[in-house]
Amino acid sequence: MTDCIMDKIDKPLMVRVLHEHHDISELFVTHLLTRNIRYEADLVDQLFNSSEKRLARILLLLSNFGKESKSETVVPKVNQDTLAQMVGTTRSRVSHFMNRFREHGFIDYDETGLIIHSGLLNVVLHD
Repeated sequence: MTDCIMDKIDKPLMVRVLHEHHDISELFVTHLLTRNIRYEADLVDQLFNSSEKRLARILLLLSNFGKESKSETVVPKVNQDTLAQMVGTTRSRVSHFMNRFREHGFIDYDETGLIIHSGLLNVVLHD
């Protein structure tokens, strides 16, 4: 998460732009479909996976794991309350899992944030 600037677009203007500019409407529809697919995946994740697996998955997503050729990726500092909300569990459960991940060598902490090691992927893949 980073600082950002948000602009409000009035509905009539947005409707007009979507009708007049097909490239923008295509981009917008693609974004909506991608977002809905992500919501469905998150719902399935909540229903069928443990809190530990959901936390591991979120950490891998936050680190953009696999999108670069690095064996380790760094997640900027994020507090455990925020992670708990993202996972759908309590902060104490997140703390417990983070300690286990660290003990098993899946994650480390340093001054830049959280370092994710490739072994964390095993938590998500292992049944």
